[in-house]
Amino acid sequence: MSSTAFVWLRRFARHAWQANGANVTVTFALATVPLVGFVGAAVDFSHASSVRVAMQAAVDGTALMLSKQAASLNQTDLQPKADAYFKSLFNRPEATGVTVSANYTTEGGSKVVIAATATVKADFMGLMGVKQVTLGAQSIAKWGNTRLRVALALDTTGSMWDDGKMEALKPATKSLLKQLKAAAAKDGDVYVSIIPFSKDVKFGKSHYQSDWIRWDLWDEKNGSCSNDDYDTKSQCENKGKTWTVRDHKDWNGCVTDRDQDYDTKNTAPDINLKATLFPAEQYGSCPAQLLPLSYDWTALDEKVDGLYPNGNTNQGIGIAWAYQSLTALPFTIPAKDANFKYTEVIILMSDGLNTQNRFSHNQADIDARELITCTNAKNAGIVIYTVQVNTGGDPTQDVMKKCASSPDKFTEIKKANQLVSTFSSIGTALSNLRLAQ
Repeated sequence: MSSTAFVWLRRFARHAWQANGANVTVTFALATVPLVGFVGAAVDFSHASSVRVAMQAAVDGTALMLSKQAASLNQTDLQPKADAYFKSLFNRPEATGVTVSANYTTEGGSKVVIAATATVKADFMGLMGVKQVTLGAQSIAKWGNTRLRVALALDTTGSMWDDGKMEALKPATKSLLKQLKAAAAKDGDVYVSIIPFSKDVKFGKSHYQSDWIRWDLWDEKNGSCSNDDYDTKSQCENKGKTWTVRDHKDWNGCVTDRDQDYDTKNTAPDINLKATLFPAEQYGSCPAQLLPLSYDWTALDEKVDGLYPNGNTNQGIGIAWAYQSLTALPFTIPAKDANFKYTEVIILMSDGLNTQNRFSHNQADIDARELITCTNAKNAGIVIYTVQVNTGGDPTQDVMKKCASSPDKFTEIKKANQLVSTFSSIGTALSNLRLAQ
């Protein structure tokens, strides 16, 4: 009971005792019991409310901590972890008979439900036969049934040397990966592929025997003629000379654009249709090797560490291979679970205007091919973010604006260090998309 209430009752009792009329004494006696009970109940309930607030905070914290582990635990392991987390957070010794229950379910999305009950002794309400107050609290940590698959098409051309762009790209990308990892409650919730690009992309020289590689363009330029005056297969053979093709094992792993219009589509390679195959090229400015969809976060970080700037700009091939990495051969696409929704995303980052693809050095022509690829990907339901790192005063890239799925998904930045906040903003948007509440 509060000190104010005690003072008031003491004064009231003194005045009643000094009164001469018996009726006043009787009235006081009758009034005191409910009055004490009422004031005492307020005190008891105030105390119980304080304990319940602490209990609610503890179950909220327990649910949040378990949400990152629940998918990998069975019920037998889940319950003791819930008990341990709750007890580490709830420090109210006056609460007795504490019980904690934990439940994890994936129905309608992943969800952890933590409930706790306890009792608190009633100091004053005991006068009216109420010995204790029962308390309860519940918290639900729920995350969505949306899974993410994200392809990072990263410009690693020669101009990325300038203005600290490569130095900014690496930490920005690794920070984004950290956000995506945090959005995954268990392996497979989020996959990421990394597609470094210049004029070409590098799938890897170990695939030289793969049947989806097309060799005629490579064979044309990589070999030797029986007459040293001729540098290509067609020149050599047109003069009646013998062309000896270089061993395909010497290929550096780079591939260039497919024949049109397969250069803008995600058609799976078909060995019976040459135009669908991916042409090998011994491009001297081959970028770092791409990484298919993965949730090996260490490997993804290491891939980012290995990026280096070199070569000319062909955003179209970056988009094309990002699209391919999410959907079709030659990539092995992880199976999808019918109980989940899947959102597929491409993030294209580039610092310069298009300068070269297999067919042209004309920017307008290259832009046109890129835009077709973006349109095809968006029509397939893929969400595209584009980021133009414009430190050199280039015009705003209209093709990147049009490639983005909506105006808010295109960002132009003027300083390389803004990549960190830009990627962080995209990471937050994707994390919020996956988390239901």
